[in-house]
Amino acid sequence: MNGEEERAGIRRAVVALGANLGEPRRTFEAALSLLAEEAGRILARSRWILTPALVHPCDPVREHPPYLNGVVVLATTLSAEALLAVLHGIERALGRDRNRELLPWQPRLLDLDLVALEDEVRLPPARPVLPHPRMHERAFVLAPLCELWPDWRHPLLGRTAAELLAALADPRPPLGAQG
Repeated sequence: MNGEEERAGIRRAVVALGANLGEPRRTFEAALSLLAEEAGRILARSRWILTPALVHPCDPVREHPPYLNGVVVLATTLSAEALLAVLHGIERALGRDRNRELLPWQPRLLDLDLVALEDEVRLPPARPVLPHPRMHERAFVLAPLCELWPDWRHPLLGRTAAELLAALADPRPPLGAQG
């Protein structure tokens, strides 16, 4: 971004995309189109990567279909609250019903997470919490983020996205790139 954009209140947001039901690629393309219309200009998109699904410890189903994951960086003037509302609206428009989800990490048509908004810090009970409270533990977020913005610095941990990814026990996105 340039100085003019910064003076206009435009900030870079990191949004993670995930899906393991339906046709994730088509869903992602529709989500990106809506995101550009409603939230701001998409500056960059990572490759999509296929990763094993996380399974909640209380979930009686012990295995779910793999997820397609990726990250986009967008330029936005929206506040964190407004951007989260846009992300949830896009999820609803594309078929996600959060009210039907009994546990975290269950299969879904679309998951949009606000990972970071520049270096903004928002601690609980704020919604959304920024940076995303588990992003530094997840290769499926950090690997795509490193493609786009490896020197983004976690404002609480003081480490770059590349350093956070390298610190993971297994920093490789497990199942591979999908374009």
